Amino acid sequence: MTRLSNQRWSYFALALGSVSYGCLTFIWFLLPAFLSPMIADLALTGWQAGVLVGAIPLTYIPLSLVSGLTIDRVGPRWGIGIGLFIFGLAGACRGLAAGFPSMFVLTLLVGAGATGITFGLPKLVAALFPAQQVGSASTVYVLGSYAGSSGAFAVGRPILGPVFGGWRPVFIWSGLVVVAFAFIWFVGTLRVEFRMDGEGRTFSVHSFTTDARQVFSSRNMVLLVIVGVAYLLVNHGLQGWLVTIFETRGFRPVLAGLTTTVLVAGQVVGALSIPLLSDRLSARRPAVVFAGLLVTGGTLLLLASRSTLLLAAGGVAIVGIGLGGIGPLIRTIPVEIKEIGPELTATAVGIIFAVGEIGGFLGPFLVGSLHDATDSFAPGLAIVAMGGVVIAVTGWQISGLGS
Repeated sequence: MTRLSNQRWSYFALALGSVSYGCLTFIWFLLPAFLSPMIADLALTGWQAGVLVGAIPLTYIPLSLVSGLTIDRVGPRWGIGIGLFIFGLAGACRGLAAGFPSMFVLTLLVGAGATGITFGLPKLVAALFPAQQVGSASTVYVLGSYAGSSGAFAVGRPILGPVFGGWRPVFIWSGLVVVAFAFIWFVGTLRVEFRMDGEGRTFSVHSFTTDARQVFSSRNMVLLVIVGVAYLLVNHGLQGWLVTIFETRGFRPVLAGLTTTVLVAGQVVGALSIPLLSDRLSARRPAVVFAGLLVTGGTLLLLASRSTLLLAAGGVAIVGIGLGGIGPLIRTIPVEIKEIGPELTATAVGIIFAVGEIGGFLGPFLVGSLHDATDSFAPGLAIVAMGGVVIAVTGWQISGLGS
């Protein structure tokens, strides 16, 4: 195959990968989008509903490292394809769930399949594109994830729900579409030539522990894990409570709901601009610092603008831009760390999310708990703002990645 031909197939694989991420986040966020009717149909208590919403992030904590190590061995084609099949089938079966136990188990299976996408895509990009293009390529599939999550709220609940007659058929048909797309993925990537630098790795315990030890031995990776914890704390902590925060300020539910759209729009802007600029300027560290400062500044503006919707929404948009910039960067930087490189990319990103999802769980928990204790969201938002400071300060300590 000629170089030009393989390049075209590489871009085609990236496009399919972006659709894969969109499929994942659509299936993922169908549950919170349809949470109210599900609570009524399944007779869920408040804590059961909360457990279901947080089940997928919790799945990442024990599975991320194993999934990353596995994908570094089998490659992105199999990792993404099997992941699509698992979360698609489990997502369809959720439409048949009779109660909390079965819905919980099936949601955990969705999370297990999701790891194949989350860690397969960084491996895909590292295996197909040179280092200077990794940031831009990562932005493409991250945009796919934003399209899927926003589609679950904007299309899944208000349009597909009435058309199909409720949440159960939407879950079933959405999952079956993903299963069908898994076959499209396998066929569509047949001619793609993946650069697999880690083909000599085995599935032995010694090989796994050697790779994990090598990743943890990197100072830059330890710093990047801290950035990941803070990033996911801010992301889940703010996104999970954003609508409620605006409702408690007296804004109508429709206006409060639009704030999620503002956050996603900001993330799209950040994903399209910050990683691309960091590619062109060879400036990863300043990009992480800048994104962290945007998170802090936007959160403080949201905190200060209690009664002014436009200013508060502006703060949300600024936070979104910062989060949108960080998302691709934490998936891109491991490729450029000397001890990691393309061959250990999936393992490195797996570790970031394995530890980082602790922040993803603590974020919404702290915001809610502090509100219960103080009857105010201000302490929780202060925690979110501090998350941005942690991102900026820790990002500045990362060395050897450009000025």
